[in-house]
This record gives sequence, C-alpha cells and structure tokens, in this order.
Amino acid sequence: MKASIPLKMVEKTYNDAINALNSLQSNYANIMAIRESGIRKNDMAILEMKEWSRRIGYSISDLNKLNMVHITGTKGKGSTAAFASSILNQYKRQLPKIGLYTSPHLRNVRERIRINGEPISEDKFTAYFFDVWNRLDNSSSNLDQFPHMTPGSKPGYFKFLTLLSFHTFLQEACNACVYEVGIGGEYDSTNIVEKPLTCGVSLLGIDHTYMLGNTIEEIAWNKAGIFKHDVSAFTVSNQPKEGHKVLVERAREKNTTLIDVPVFNQLKVINLGIAGKFQTQNASLAVALASDALHKLRVKKPMIAADKVDSVIPTEFLEGLASTRWEGRCQTIIRGKNHWYIDGAHTKDSIEAASGWFKDVTSSSDRRKIILFNQQTRDANSLVQHLLSVLTPSIKFTNAIFTTNVTWKSGTYSSDLVSMNTSKEDVDNLKIQEALAMFWVGLDPESSTHVVQNIETAVDLIDNLTSEPLDIFVTGSLHLVGGLLVIFDKICK
Repeated sequence: MKASIPLKMVEKTYNDAINALNSLQSNYANIMAIRESGIRKNDMAILEMKEWSRRIGYSISDLNKLNMVHITGTKGKGSTAAFASSILNQYKRQLPKIGLYTSPHLRNVRERIRINGEPISEDKFTAYFFDVWNRLDNSSSNLDQFPHMTPGSKPGYFKFLTLLSFHTFLQEACNACVYEVGIGGEYDSTNIVEKPLTCGVSLLGIDHTYMLGNTIEEIAWNKAGIFKHDVSAFTVSNQPKEGHKVLVERAREKNTTLIDVPVFNQLKVINLGIAGKFQTQNASLAVALASDALHKLRVKKPMIAADKVDSVIPTEFLEGLASTRWEGRCQTIIRGKNHWYIDGAHTKDSIEAASGWFKDVTSSSDRRKIILFNQQTRDANSLVQHLLSVLTPSIKFTNAIFTTNVTWKSGTYSSDLVSMNTSKEDVDNLKIQEALAMFWVGLDPESSTHVVQNIETAVDLIDNLTSEPLDIFVTGSLHLVGGLLVIFDKICK
C-alpha cells in the first residue's frame, strides 16, 4: 500500500481573513432580539474579554505594555484619537511606533489597526488574523466559569478585532497606542486594560441608547467606565451639565481627577488637518492627552496646563494637528466639475455639526446643491430634520437622493463593507429610503427626490444629473461614506 502524500497546506489570503471575520458578525435578527430584551451589557462582558485574551496568550498585565491612550465619548472621539496619534507621531526618535485602534472603518477593515498613521498591510493583517484565529482554536477552555465559550469558539466581530489589535501592537512592539472605545466604556471590549497612560472623554450626547441608557446621565456613567485609579482623566469643557456632573462623580469613585480642557487660544487661529470649526475642541482634548502621555513615557516634562486657554502649544504638537488626516469627516473631494462634501455624521450632534460645516464652506457658492443621504438603523427622519434645521434657509437643495449602503449595482457590498446588522428585507425593498423621501418632501417640497438601490447608481445619477457644477453633501452614515470612497477609488484606477 502506498504511503499517502500529505496535501500542501493552502496559504491563507487576505480575502480568507475577511470572509472569516465577516462570519463573526451578529445578524439583524439577533441584534433586534437583544435590543428588544432590554438587557444591557454587564460585567460578564469584561470577564469574557479577559478570558478571550488569556486564550490567545496574554495576561491582563501584558496589555499594560500597550501604553494606552484611551478615548471615549459620543461625538468626536475618532477625530480626537486621530489628532492624538498624529501628535505622538511627531516624536519618532523616542517613540518609533505608535498604534491607533478605531472603529468603524471606511474602505477596508485594516484602517481600524494602524501603525504610525498607516493601516497595517494586507499581509500583516492576514498573518496576525490567523495567528489569533488558530490560537483560539487550540486554546484550553475554562468551561466551569464560561460554559458557553466552548473549545474553538470565537468572539464577535468587534471583540475579535480588539483582540487582533492587542496582538498586532504587542507583536510589533508599539511604544504607545491610542484606542478609541467602540461603544460606551464600562463594558467595552477595549476596557480590560488596567493601567492606561491617560483617559479622555469627548462631547457626550444621546446615542446607542439600547446599550447605554436613555439619559445623558446614564450614558455619562457608562463612558466614564474607562477611568482608572490614579490615571489622569480629561474631558472637553462644554459637556452637558448633567453629564459632566456624573463624570466628576465617577472620577471621584475611581480615585482619579477629571480635568476640563478648554479650547486653547492657539488652536482657534491655525488650520487643523481635519476641517470643521468644532474640531478645535477635539484637537484641544488631544493636546491634553498627548501631553500627559508623553510625560508618563518620560519623553517630555509636562508642557501644557491642560485647563488654561492661553497655554503655549509646542511646535511639534501644532505640526501633528496640522498633518492629521481623517477621511470621512468634513472631507472635501473634487471630481471634475463637482465638489463632494463628505461626513459620516449619524447622531443629532454630529449631523448638526457636519451641516454647519457644509453651510460654512458652500453658502457663498452659486453651485446647485445636492444631498446624498442614508441612515439604515437610527431615527433617520429625525436626523434629516436636524440637518435641515441648520441649513434652512441659507442652503437650498435642488435634489435629494436616498440610497442604501449597498456598494455596487450588482447588489453586492465591497467585501470589507459587508453588513449583516441591518434587515436585508428592508434594504432590498428600500423601505427606509422610500419613507425618507416622503418625509423629505414634507419638509422641502421644492427639491426633487430620488430613491436608488445602491451607492454606485447614486454616483452615476449625480454625474449625469446636469452639466452644471454641483456641491454634493454626503452624510448620515459612515458606511455610506465608506462605500462612496471605494467607488471613487475604482473610478480613478
């Protein structure tokens, strides 16, 4: 009998990693069941995340080596993280590698895990992804404490990516890492690190109520869950009064201090790398966090009085703020005769801020104005109402286009943008888009409305709408913005 010849191991590809990752998404039915149950996350979420970390080979004390700058909030936490990362990247001689973990992504999932501002390569993502995947397959299980976490089981999408970020940054020997919280803070997957360098809270607002609570006080309590004993905490100075009170109380509970960061005078007169007047408060918070982190890392002595508006900001900080790039947030793209103004705002506060930015940059333009909008899961009608309340009567749209987040005319998503957390039936039937169009007509009957099946069709419609130059405002969803950028990339190839 001939000896069998072992099959050559098939090398895993980036697409294999993306397909495996997408299999970890929660489907729409499960998400709705959780929301309707009224059960919110609890301490088990943190215990489970610690167990997942143990299974891939890391103790909680190992994670302190990340030297984490931990940032939460409702509006602006991603921009604050980008600013802070860019500042730290100015100190490359002392800190050669700075990690940045954010969510969600726009074009591709690698954007969530960056080193020195750049997404990790497809090869590194794939290698580290399957390293974590295989470690979970081969790990021992503590079934007495976690009976549902059977051998070979995997965490959900965001938890897996958080584990992957830990593994990547530790393997790459990053000197410090800036982490944006996913949702909330107290029970977020990123919150198992016990000794971050510093913590920050951007502007609070009402969002993710099914998980965080229905009041600003409940949301503030959850966000402040990232505060740690003897770790300085910072927040913006214009927090809602009720939310700020809770932040102060929780800081006291955690045996730390909360410092209110004003908008520094110097930042009011420079050009930041991310557009929008409101970004000065996010940049100011980032300055305070970066200053504290550098002090803890013994790179610089304390340079900035974080609570003084006239503090002198070092040149390196100003250069970091000016060079920050953060796509999909107050971003302008010029394609031929048309100017596209893009912001993935999807909460009341962020939609009002993005609308204010669009008004500032286009109100003096005589170009025709178009809006491209989608929001698949939140109260879309309310967001449209807030948008128009800011823009009316200064800005008048001639056309309003409502699309799904589906990328291509074929009815498929770009593989990195596959989403299972919305109702496929609602998407296929354009249920939300049709309702939005009707609602829009009631608010602005003079503009023409259009409902389309996908973003690619929407782009074609706009490109062929008229020979006149257009100002196009794209907002309502980061998923919409991400799909649009993918389409632009394909067109430009």
